[in-house]
Amino acid sequence: MSSADEILDVVDEHDEVVGRARRGDVYARGMRHRCAFIQVTDAQGRLFVHRRTSTKLVFPSLYDMFVGGVVGAGESYDEAALREAEEELGVSGLARPTFLFKFLYEDGAGKSWWSAVYEVRCEVAVSPQVEEVAWHAFLSEGEVEERLGVWEFVPDGLAAYSRLRAFREGAAGAG
Repeated sequence: MSSADEILDVVDEHDEVVGRARRGDVYARGMRHRCAFIQVTDAQGRLFVHRRTSTKLVFPSLYDMFVGGVVGAGESYDEAALREAEEELGVSGLARPTFLFKFLYEDGAGKSWWSAVYEVRCEVAVSPQVEEVAWHAFLSEGEVEERLGVWEFVPDGLAAYSRLRAFREGAAGAG
């Protein structure tokens, strides 16, 4: 089965399931769906950054500071986060990613998807999925910041990254 044939839950503005459709149809018709974004750090606290392959249905060849993807029909965000992280990193036995927050991403062109943001530490060697990842490295936060205005990152990942930084600054200020 191709990724375009995968069945996804279609959701409303409150993240309630209102139907199901093929992934290709969801994308083509701009139907609201669910995605999981997982920020992966290594033992030194560096962020996993990668360039998507040119064959990806959405945002081909762009950079991302998250692994993740769509939540399948009937799948929970938590299940999707672990599945996507292990698949994209090419590892097994990864700790369950920690849920941080959820937001409705809107692309400015009428398309939107619910985005659950997670974090997980990966202390084993990664072997990223060649169908998904064209290039990867673990970069320090400073190295990622330096590349934000230079590399073309996926727009939903940039939105999640911005919200994650604000979330962490708020959490640090709350303690």
